[in-house]
Amino acid sequence: MKLSHTFLFVHDQDIALKFYRDVVGLEVRTDVTIEDGYRWLTVGPSEQPDVEIGLSLIGPPVPPTDHEALHALLAKGSLQGIIFELGDVDAKFEQVRAAGAEVMQEPIDQFYGVRDCAFRDPSGNMIRFSTPRSQP
Repeated sequence: MKLSHTFLFVHDQDIALKFYRDVVGLEVRTDVTIEDGYRWLTVGPSEQPDVEIGLSLIGPPVPPTDHEALHALLAKGSLQGIIFELGDVDAKFEQVRAAGAEVMQEPIDQFYGVRDCAFRDPSGNMIRFSTPRSQP
């Protein structure tokens, strides 16, 4: 078994696409709109061609009774985020900060063996970048 897809709710797919493609550096995997206007938009890291991250609007298949609650949670930044592992967290931090992303945490050495930093994407989702540290 292996992971193939994961999803993030976003408030605007075009803005999310620009952030994840142009700032984070992910590749567009799928961008298709079907006849009812539903847009299937996925991106992923070039180093993992079999992993896709869906950038989804709140809507079907989520029941309409849950839309308002999810919109409120997304606006507050209270939904789950995503973590990327890379070689140089400090360089990525400077690049993403220079693009104007909201900084949540500057790079720091964590007790659990990584150096990481955190941002909010344009929809409020937490996005973290992490580099494993050498063990003493």
